[in-house]
Amino acid sequence: MTRDGGATSPFVERKGEKAGRPSAGARSRFAWKWAAIRAHFGLALLVCAATILAATDACAGAFDVNDTGWEGASELLEIARTELGAPRVQAVAVLNWDEVQPEDGVLAIHPLQPMDADETTAFMKAGGRLAILDDYGLGDETLKRFHIERTPGPTRPVAALRNKAALAIAEPVIDVVAGHSQGPHPVAAHVQQLVTNHPTGLRHPNLSPVLKIRSIGEPDTIIAVAGQVGKGRLFAMSDPSAAINQMLRYPGNRAFVAGLARYLVDDDGATHRQGRLFIVVNKFGEEGSFGGKTSLRKDLESQLRAIANALAEARRDGFPGWAHIGLAAIAALVLALWVGRTTARPYKGPLPRYARAVPLVAQGGVAGRFAVLAAPSSPRSLALLELKSALYEALAHKLGLDADPTPDALGNMARKAGALDDGAHSSLMDVLGLMQATEAAVVAGRPGRVSRAALAQASSVVHAVLAACGADSGGEQRRRGSDVEAPLSPPAPDPAAQNPNAGANAG
Repeated sequence: MTRDGGATSPFVERKGEKAGRPSAGARSRFAWKWAAIRAHFGLALLVCAATILAATDACAGAFDVNDTGWEGASELLEIARTELGAPRVQAVAVLNWDEVQPEDGVLAIHPLQPMDADETTAFMKAGGRLAILDDYGLGDETLKRFHIERTPGPTRPVAALRNKAALAIAEPVIDVVAGHSQGPHPVAAHVQQLVTNHPTGLRHPNLSPVLKIRSIGEPDTIIAVAGQVGKGRLFAMSDPSAAINQMLRYPGNRAFVAGLARYLVDDDGATHRQGRLFIVVNKFGEEGSFGGKTSLRKDLESQLRAIANALAEARRDGFPGWAHIGLAAIAALVLALWVGRTTARPYKGPLPRYARAVPLVAQGGVAGRFAVLAAPSSPRSLALLELKSALYEALAHKLGLDADPTPDALGNMARKAGALDDGAHSSLMDVLGLMQATEAAVVAGRPGRVSRAALAQASSVVHAVLAACGADSGGEQRRRGSDVEAPLSPPAPDPAAQNPNAGANAG
């Protein structure tokens, strides 16, 4: 058998097949709606068809008891039914441990998942017999629990079909106890020679060897061992391909399969067994509990193990065919819904850029500057610097200053022009110092933190000083009604300023 899970025929050479995937073409954009709908639905149908063809292209795996081809195991099932009777042989896809009795036997051929450790151990300890025929499956996980190790196959066998080492010939092992020959194991009692098919070896220090391949210049290779576990028996063979239909044309191979079927359900001395033989192949399920003893922990472990095995199988072999079909159907449904929503959605024509309203912040001028300062995201330091600029410009215009004076000089001039008392002058100097420090921080690139209370106090002091110096046309009334959060609200219009001739007309 090959490592990819397929059996190998000694007469037919199979070449690997590559499944090509159609390359995805680039989507074209169509100008008309119905052309786009046809294109999308055509793509959906193409995806479905490709996926379904890929899923249905899969063939039955090797060792399938329903496969009459050269790598199937239908002949093995027929031999077992001939030896035991058809009602006593059951080939199942799910091994229900609730139905398995101690007098029954279980034959696992090329298992693709580890068998339940608790159930197999309990089954054999109660008297059941388990046989595992596997080389490159996952039967090793079960065999390792019983300390059975796998070894390489022979490279120079003494006898081989057509002189090919891959088709080495095995023979029964004769047990010798205290110098007396005990004959071969019951499984190989009627076997003279068995033709193997790419075999591997098995090794265990205590189990009895059943079949071996004699070699030249190297140790003999044991391919089958058997031993007792509790009241039951364990049989392991490392070449399941020796039991496929193509290999059962040889008398020794047929005798081996017949002997194995009888051994798994035969009477044990004075104990009358006459049980049933359960055959499981490749990927099979397990449920229930041997003896009907189950628990919540056991059920949870079984479910978690099933999920883990499914994920491992998907990662190793890909999704099964039904999953491909399901995914294709889901993809087609989602694509159809998207096409329907996209083509039936009413679109509103975008407003041309030249017809859009210009945001206030982007307009510039006084309105744009006011919008920037009043924005919630603008720092208060900008508003404080705007107050400083307004204070200096108003006093420079009122007092006739040619250049920006220092804070001390501006404070002294404002004190003289507005007749400020000591308290008002002190407040003005504090505000000027805060303005100076904030401006230095902004110029240096540092965050100038100004509290809301400090900004409100500065606004109140600036308006009071301008009113005292006669540079604020709004007067004291506007100062008292100013908003703390927007201290730079535009001043109320002055009728005298708007109509210079109003006083002359009144006179």
